[in-house]
Amino acid sequence: MAATDEPAPMADDGALVLFSGGQDSATCLAWALDRFGHVETLGFDYGQRHQVELACRATIRDGLPPVKAEWAARLGPDHTLALAALGEVSDTALTRSVAIAMTDQGLPNTFVPGRNLVFLTFAAALAYRRGLKHIVTGVCETDYSGYPDCRDDTIKALQVALNLGMEKRFVLHTPLMFIDKAETWRLAERLGGAALVELIRTESHSCYLGDRSQLHDWGHGCGTCPACELRAAGWRRYRNG
Repeated sequence: MAATDEPAPMADDGALVLFSGGQDSATCLAWALDRFGHVETLGFDYGQRHQVELACRATIRDGLPPVKAEWAARLGPDHTLALAALGEVSDTALTRSVAIAMTDQGLPNTFVPGRNLVFLTFAAALAYRRGLKHIVTGVCETDYSGYPDCRDDTIKALQVALNLGMEKRFVLHTPLMFIDKAETWRLAERLGGAALVELIRTESHSCYLGDRSQLHDWGHGCGTCPACELRAAGWRRYRNG
């Protein structure tokens, strides 16, 4: 779309999903496909250490229509935005080869300051041009690492700011906000049965170190970083009922 083009009319049944290639965003994509008539996806390349997650996105998108036939017609274009500047200003364990640890501020050094604020702002800008009312993100304040930009209050405040600043009525959806990782697996099962669970288990990526050398019962990963430990613990609770 050229810069001089008018933005598309906003469709009540259109959604944009922030889709990283991880477990949470893959589940959110299925959630959106179950609810909206047209769903587009957006990924970000910000120099993340686990950049392999971006390579997982196409495989997951390709694997979703066979799970539910009606999803094929609803799944729209994919978009990827390069945000190298975010990585350049972020001296964190997600953007540098340093050990994962807690900081003096009580936050893990995997916290990329402003990441979700930047992501959602760019998502809203894209949704504005594409005429998509609904924006879906997999942030969660139940099973999370203490990131302040994952909190419900943050998302609600940002929705107000985006709507004021763009003179739109976007709706930010956070289907995972108040559920843990075990319930996220259960949600995937409710949405797409065993086929969706298996697609997410084998093809999504959560490991902060970008390790896909070994397939565990809960998925690929190093098995020791906080993201792997969280995913593995959730899988065990899910499988044990």
